[in-house]
Amino acid sequence: MLSREGRPLMPCHPARARELLGKGRAAVARQVPFTIRLKDRAHARSEVDGVQLRIDPGSRGAGLALTDERKQTNKDGALVTVRRGLIAVELRHRGDRIHGRMEQRAGYRRRRRSANCRYRAPRSKNRRRPPGWLPPSLRHRVDTLYSLADRLCRSAPVTGIHLEKARFDTHSLSAGRRLRGAEHEQGPLVGSSTRAYLRARWQDACAYCDATGVPLNIEHLTPRSRGGSSRIANLVLACIACNEAKGTNLVEVFLAQRSDRLARILQQVGASLRDAAAMNTTGEQLVAALSSLGRCVHVSNGESTMSNRAITGLAKTHTLDALCVGQLDHEAGDAIVRFPGQVTVVRSTGRGSYARTTPDRYGFPRLRRTRVKQHFGYVTGDLVRAVIRSGRWAGTWTGRVSVRARGQHRLTTPAVRFNVSHRNLELLQRGDGYAYDVRREPEGPYLGKPVELSLDGS
Repeated sequence: MLSREGRPLMPCHPARARELLGKGRAAVARQVPFTIRLKDRAHARSEVDGVQLRIDPGSRGAGLALTDERKQTNKDGALVTVRRGLIAVELRHRGDRIHGRMEQRAGYRRRRRSANCRYRAPRSKNRRRPPGWLPPSLRHRVDTLYSLADRLCRSAPVTGIHLEKARFDTHSLSAGRRLRGAEHEQGPLVGSSTRAYLRARWQDACAYCDATGVPLNIEHLTPRSRGGSSRIANLVLACIACNEAKGTNLVEVFLAQRSDRLARILQQVGASLRDAAAMNTTGEQLVAALSSLGRCVHVSNGESTMSNRAITGLAKTHTLDALCVGQLDHEAGDAIVRFPGQVTVVRSTGRGSYARTTPDRYGFPRLRRTRVKQHFGYVTGDLVRAVIRSGRWAGTWTGRVSVRARGQHRLTTPAVRFNVSHRNLELLQRGDGYAYDVRREPEGPYLGKPVELSLDGS
């Protein structure tokens, strides 16, 4: 909720928001997340206690929760802290898509460099990176979380930000057990080479057909062209025939008819370290970015979050983890008494493509793309309402639009997707690079029925 001057006020219940809109005392400031602005209430005349923003970051997504904490007297007369969840937002990153597009672009460039008759030398590898540089897929994770936190700070009176910052021991994760002391300095290849290690691991035999006495190649279980790394857990020995037969297929596809051998090979793969490495890399950058919002940033570890969630009896989701971020003295009686039942799901979609042409499978230009992105007043990603009078799709629909030059746009709703004329559309909110949806939060065994709140009234 916003005041008459546009300054944030305390969130209210959806029923209260509907009442204010019905009486004409408020106007809709934003559709998603739903925010209203009061017409007759100044910020100076309002009582604003302030709320806390709690964030549980992740590699593929993040949870954000707006909470308020109050001091209350329990039945024993002791003063305890009571935390209530007001708003729950789940952010879904698109870092994997960005990484895939960057790999695709690199492949196009390598192919063009080798296929052209005119030789073109590759760029040098000694280019300097500015301080704080991150790869685009990791920079996206920091920027989107900062952008959403900034939007919540402009819509609600956030007084402090509580962030969970976890550090993962990738060496122990790779070994499958907790390493201690000098074990951290010794990897699986200590005193050996990659080929010697694999020969001892597979007894000088092909991992796919058990062939011996033949030349053996080092084979990637997940091919490099599909994002696989040269980590020792991703390597096996294979004969020339099996290596050529597998090609660029995944090992699950190649051994789909031999489940026993597939299970034996997958035992050595272990857990992926990609997500843990992303969290370790972006932790400090995220703290620095959130500190620029002008709120005090409190950092806590993952153990306290897990302890709060286990004691409260909540399910394992990003948004409920965000609700549990921060210190609570359960022995003194502190507790979480409420969580939102409806979660706003924010999915990062981007603002379109900067490519001027559509490439073919080899990376060469095939079609020239139009530079005009707005057609009949709409841009791809806009939130619109379609009112259709007759026909198969008669009714009122709300969703995101994909524009076309002829005016027959594509409307995508949570249920269906169909074409609709621009004459039947009404703009609700300009596209901002995100797609919005809602989901239900699983109920906890100790909190009872959840209470729904929003910014405000959705």
